Amino acid sequence: MDLENKIKYKFKDNQLLIKSVTHKSYGYEKGKADNERLEFLGDSIIGFVVAKHLFKSFPEYDEGGLSKLKNQIVSTRSLYKIAKKLSLNKFILLGKGELKSRGRYKESNLAALLESLVGAIYIDSGIKEAEKFLKRFLLSEDLSKLIEEDYKSILQILSQKEFNTLPIYKTIKEEGPSHNKKFHVSVFINNKKHSTAIGKSKKIAQNNCAKKAIQKLAISL
Repeated sequence: MDLENKIKYKFKDNQLLIKSVTHKSYGYEKGKADNERLEFLGDSIIGFVVAKHLFKSFPEYDEGGLSKLKNQIVSTRSLYKIAKKLSLNKFILLGKGELKSRGRYKESNLAALLESLVGAIYIDSGIKEAEKFLKRFLLSEDLSKLIEEDYKSILQILSQKEFNTLPIYKTIKEEGPSHNKKFHVSVFINNKKHSTAIGKSKKIAQNNCAKKAIQKLAISL
């Protein structure tokens, strides 16, 4: 099957593969078993494998830093990006109503499909093969990009290590109309302002602010 070529895994039990791509809407219409139970299993396996990988790869990260990275990596958005990259939308089996509502392209459907595939691989061959799949497609170059962009987590770790405290972000000013706002945010460590930055949302402004603070601290420490 083309899907097996895409994911670089050959199923021993072809029925597991079919079940893993069967959305509940299709299962209901056709009287077939759907992939929701496999999705549940896959979600837990992904969480375990990612946690194990982060624990080994980032010994300097504390629980908070590891949790933030894990949450980003196993997020619906992150899994959707992998599913989209693998063109998994071509293989999902959907009911008529779900097809009409463009269910083949829904973020939630594709993320769930990836989870169900991981669950199916685990049942078919065990944790080692599931881990291989995740290392191949999820814990590769995407992880380094994700970490590089998460300056808030990096600053949190740096602040705890050097100052034994957490950084505090304060929104100094908001400007512009509601559809095009700009947020001015400053970050404080031990009541000392380390940087100020602007962003289209508070989250973006805080991340930009953290990046500037890290650059500043790299010179002074």
